[in-house]
Amino acid sequence: MHVMGGGDVGGAKTQIMNTVTGLARRNEVMLISFRAGPFADEARERGIDVRVIERHNPFRAARAMRDLVDQFRPDIIHCHGGRANLMGAMVRRMRRVPVLTTVHSDYKLDYLGNPFKQHTFGAANAVALRFLDFYQPVADRMARTLIERGFDPERIVKIYNGMDFHRPEGEFDRAQYLKENYGAEIEDGDVLCGIAARLTAVKDIATTVRAFAAALQDAPQLRLFIAGEGEDEEMLKKLCAQLNVTNRVTFCGWVSPVEPFFRAMDINLLSSVSETFPYSILEGVCAGCATICSDVGGMPELIDTGENGYIFPVGDYKKLSEYMVRLANDAELRQTFAQALYEKASHNFSKDKLCERQEANYRHLLARFHRPKNERESIVICGAYGRGNAGDDAILEAIVQEMRALAPERTICVMSRRPQETRLTYRTGAVYTFNIFSILRRFRRAALYINGGGTLMQDVTSTRSIWYYCYTLRAAKKRGCKVMMYGCGIGPINRAGNRKMAAKTIQGSVDRITLRDENSRQELARMGVTRPDIRVSADPTIILDAAPYEVVSLAMEQSGIDPSGRYIGFGLRNWKGLDAALPAIAAAADYAYEKHGLTPVFVPIEFPSDLTPAERVGALLHCPWYAVRTRQPIEVTIGILARMKTVVGIRLHSLMFSAGQGVPVVGMSYDIKVDSFLKYIGSSTCLQLREVRVDELCGLIDKCLSGALDEEVRRNAKLLREREHENVRGAAILLGIENEKEEAAE
Repeated sequence: MHVMGGGDVGGAKTQIMNTVTGLARRNEVMLISFRAGPFADEARERGIDVRVIERHNPFRAARAMRDLVDQFRPDIIHCHGGRANLMGAMVRRMRRVPVLTTVHSDYKLDYLGNPFKQHTFGAANAVALRFLDFYQPVADRMARTLIERGFDPERIVKIYNGMDFHRPEGEFDRAQYLKENYGAEIEDGDVLCGIAARLTAVKDIATTVRAFAAALQDAPQLRLFIAGEGEDEEMLKKLCAQLNVTNRVTFCGWVSPVEPFFRAMDINLLSSVSETFPYSILEGVCAGCATICSDVGGMPELIDTGENGYIFPVGDYKKLSEYMVRLANDAELRQTFAQALYEKASHNFSKDKLCERQEANYRHLLARFHRPKNERESIVICGAYGRGNAGDDAILEAIVQEMRALAPERTICVMSRRPQETRLTYRTGAVYTFNIFSILRRFRRAALYINGGGTLMQDVTSTRSIWYYCYTLRAAKKRGCKVMMYGCGIGPINRAGNRKMAAKTIQGSVDRITLRDENSRQELARMGVTRPDIRVSADPTIILDAAPYEVVSLAMEQSGIDPSGRYIGFGLRNWKGLDAALPAIAAAADYAYEKHGLTPVFVPIEFPSDLTPAERVGALLHCPWYAVRTRQPIEVTIGILARMKTVVGIRLHSLMFSAGQGVPVVGMSYDIKVDSFLKYIGSSTCLQLREVRVDELCGLIDKCLSGALDEEVRRNAKLLREREHENVRGAAILLGIENEKEEAAE
């Protein structure tokens, strides 16, 4: 059952219509509208069962909707917009049916510029949203906004707008169309920019007008056509007059149908302050326009700047103007962008894709909603998370990714030092690492407790940490969880009391252990641990892929690094022995530059602390060098390391990320875990940090760059990925999923 206000216009109207008509092919669909009019009439003409409830009293309207729910008996109620959300929240209290709402726009900005509606209709919608079961934002950025406002990430599923991407056929005389419909005379050589949007504050058309006025200085052939109506119309006309561009700007009013409007344009513009996944962009793509839009909603997921269009910062009319000039003066670039974006959009954002995703979301949410209340269903993950270390964060990302693929209906809760940041980044539940009472409550509902990865069982950094991790293992087992240590390392555990406690805990409380190196297995054997099922696998981060090429290139450019250059990477950290090794590291970096033409690039794994040793080495260098000075997503960090010809690392994960991408590495070991990893992959390019000498380091760099190790490095990268699967298999066995698959096969 889809529920809507009935006065929906623009992208929301298109998305609802595409969804209900697409779903109706394979499902029973009822559409409830709280207003008679064109939308309800059009849906009825398309064969949809439409029921109109025209009640001004919300309680009467809710009762009427409840009666239809009893009659239709929907599996799920799907709301669109403020009034529908309010009615859905009221009916939800009367009937046990899951209620989902699609968040088409930022509900706090829906009535921007109209304080009365903002504090009445907007406030009612904001309250109603809190009483619904699930939320479906039309872009990843909107999902992030909801999480920041306290919505549960486990109750949020994304959807992307979709449309029919059949290109219009036949001849089209745009000059005639524009003259007959809008009285606009265009000349040969004119480049036409169009924007189709409500003329309201949230659409920020003023930025488009200012950018257009500036662009005319370098591209006088530009024309601007504004399609839409709204309260800002008079203000925008006055702005055009002030900027002396009135004769080059045409206000078209409300345009319907919009297809010929976009067929007439060369460039499609969007300058909104807030959007989710605007249909006006997709409609322009379908018509063959080149695209420039503000950095809002899901636009970065559609447009790859510089590859198939341009994205500019919200409100930055100078950057918008620059892009308009660039496209106005290059017809070939306009065509290239338009074709590339059409190919991407038609493949990933079609109407059929929309319906496939919507049905998949329904299945997922229904499974979640109807799961028995007393069933253990969640997965709790513990590790050194939320501390700003890219290696630990990568471990968490890999485990979450694997658990979602393995058991998508199960919820995930992470024990984190920064739970809010974890919720935003990984879209999981999260509790503060040391909120014991909350953690114990989570254990009572959890099917599986994952401890790892990383080297948590060690007492080099602190005795308190090993005590804590052992306590969580015992507490999870005592409360009925299956317990797994996941892709982890063991040791060193130096104190006799700690070794005895850890051995007793692991022996009695852990069901399965997967280890990232053979040394860890030997350490467990020395501790007398025999009972859990122990397998050697690989670090979970091996499964992570680099970010797309263009994204990595942009990140490098922002750090002043030419993406097409030749580089040697360094992954350093502060540790005992580094002071003595600094001159040798700097000399080796200079050597790589002089002999091999490789410029040093310092890539921090723990930000910003790893920049300090980078600066110290940089101060000793005689050659140019770069450092990545801003915190990057894990996939971007991996992508940057993948661009290096070789990587010299103290940080374990700088070596793991690089080896996983097939880049030869030189390790400077400060800890047994570095030796263990390099030994595990069969690498001979390792020095002890306290014994680093420049001649040996330069010799290992030569060896990595000679090509002699290339085959070995590729083989090791493949081997690590194959071995890592043992982690997932172990979790599947503990959750009973592996047994279910075997039974199904039989």
